[in-house]
Amino acid sequence: MSSQDSTQRWLFRLREQARDIYRLASGLNEAQLSQRLEAGQWSLKELVCHLARVQQIFVARIEAMLTKDNPEIPVYEPDGDAEFERLVQRPLVETMTGLITERQRLLKRLESLEPADWERPGQHPEFPSFNVRFQVEYMVHHEAHHIYQMFQRRAWLSAPPR
Repeated sequence: MSSQDSTQRWLFRLREQARDIYRLASGLNEAQLSQRLEAGQWSLKELVCHLARVQQIFVARIEAMLTKDNPEIPVYEPDGDAEFERLVQRPLVETMTGLITERQRLLKRLESLEPADWERPGQHPEFPSFNVRFQVEYMVHHEAHHIYQMFQRRAWLSAPPR
C-alpha cells in the first residue's frame, strides 16, 4: 500500500469516526450521558469530552510540526486537565458541535497537505519516530479504542441509533 493510500485511509477513518462519536452520543439526555455505569470508568459524556480534548491537543501538535522545524511535543496527561473538566461541565451538544467543527477543519487542513508535509517531524519523549503521519494514525487508533468504550456504554443505556 502506498503512503498516499494509507493517508486516504486515515482521513476516511477520521471522518467516519466523528460520525460514530456523534451517533453513539445522540438521543440521550444529559443524565443518561453523564451516568457512570461502573465505578472508576468514564461516562459516555466524559468519553466524548476526552476525545474532543485530545483532538484539540493533536491538532495543536500537527500544526506545530507543520509550522516549526522539529518542535518538541509534550506528553499529554489527562489527569487534572482543567480544559477537560470545563468540557464536562458544558452541555454535551456544545462539545459535540465543537468536536465536529474542529474535525472538519482538521480534515480540510490534512487534505491540503503535500506528501512531504506528512513526514514533518516532531520530538516526542515517548516515541522515537514522530511525525504528522504518525500523529494522525495515533489519533485514529486512540479514538477507535474509545469509540468501542462508547458503544459498550451506549448498549447498556439503550440501543445505539442506526
